[in-house]
Amino acid sequence: MREQVAKLTAALEAEQRRGKRQAAPFSKGPPVAKPKRPGRKSGKRHGPHAHRSVPPRIDETYDAPLPETCPHCATGRVQETHVAPQYQTEIPRAVIYRRFDVHVGTCRQCKRAVAGRHALMTSTARGAAASQLGPQVHALLAILNKELGLSHGKSVKLLATLFPELRVARATSVRSTLRTAERCAPAYERLRIGLRGAREVAPDETGWRVAGRLAWLHAFVSPRETCYEIDPARSHEPAERLLGLDFSGTLVHDGWSVYNRFTAAAHQQCLAHLQRRCRGLLETAVRGAVRLPRAVLALVDHAFALRRAWRGHRLGGDALVDHGLSLSCELERLVSGHFTHAPNRRLAQHLRKHPMQWFWFLIDPTIQATNHWAERAIRPAVVNRKVWGGNRTWHGARAQSILMSVIRTCASRAVEPFEFLLNAICRPEPQLIPA
Repeated sequence: MREQVAKLTAALEAEQRRGKRQAAPFSKGPPVAKPKRPGRKSGKRHGPHAHRSVPPRIDETYDAPLPETCPHCATGRVQETHVAPQYQTEIPRAVIYRRFDVHVGTCRQCKRAVAGRHALMTSTARGAAASQLGPQVHALLAILNKELGLSHGKSVKLLATLFPELRVARATSVRSTLRTAERCAPAYERLRIGLRGAREVAPDETGWRVAGRLAWLHAFVSPRETCYEIDPARSHEPAERLLGLDFSGTLVHDGWSVYNRFTAAAHQQCLAHLQRRCRGLLETAVRGAVRLPRAVLALVDHAFALRRAWRGHRLGGDALVDHGLSLSCELERLVSGHFTHAPNRRLAQHLRKHPMQWFWFLIDPTIQATNHWAERAIRPAVVNRKVWGGNRTWHGARAQSILMSVIRTCASRAVEPFEFLLNAICRPEPQLIPA
């Protein structure tokens, strides 16, 4: 008991100190006693020299003449020996003002007004709304806010810094983002349809804020789609709306009880969560209490070794399935006893609830063993939440869901998000993300 109390006291003190440090979530612990020497390696270990390539074209040429006298001694005359080129890549700080002469007419048959539209026009509005921002400004504001995490105030400040002639109000950035989201709504709906037919989906959720009140951001990730949805509650409704209770693919999740409602789907419990839980128990467990988490970690390590053997063509598919069933039986036998240590008793109860869902990735080796897809999708949203806290309205929350989903899916399909946003803003017909 004294040994366990000492361990628990040390763990509690470390956790309290970590919570008081601002950089605690990003801390890597104490520094290494003998770190590697920084900088480039000497000799052959240095490797080839890397340098920026010569620009493909030269737009401007400037001359840098020698001074008449030496800058070191201030008296000697300087004799020129050669001219060496130097290249520079710069971004222009110039605003382009466009004028579109819109031809307006009337249909001779239906008598309705018809207006011409150029490929760079974002709308056909005229009159009081004739002066507008260009598509690149709209797309850039969406990228800055939804992908890079800048607030609307910082976004317009960055534009004013780079382009002094371009003065955009913060409210204009908000309206621009909402308008861009509406143009991307058809692509978002197509993503939701594609997610329902996916073979494998990894869901996850995290806290969010809408109008200062607690909400939840749900993320659903497949190999081809990433879909976010902000909902007022942490409930089963977002998953049921998106996937449907008849979803017949595989759900790779963290064990939240909501996913048990999908009885037609196969389930793979996240083994990374299980490993973290067992390692946390080992930090404070003493004597016989260490046996269960150690045995569970050994089974998980053995399962990963089997999958590596299958991927390396050292183990056949049928043999892998047999090993997966054997490990499931072994785990069920392991947690069927009586445990006096309360944390171990809770762990065993959790493992007994899903006996066939821990090693399903051995029975179907094409799926993932962890929900790392969803956790990686949640991470940029958490960064945005730390910067500006969430959304002020539910209208903004819907725009948040649409734009984050479209941008993230574009990246997973090797489509440039900026180019897709330009097409969605300029073209009157709905735009879908290329496959």
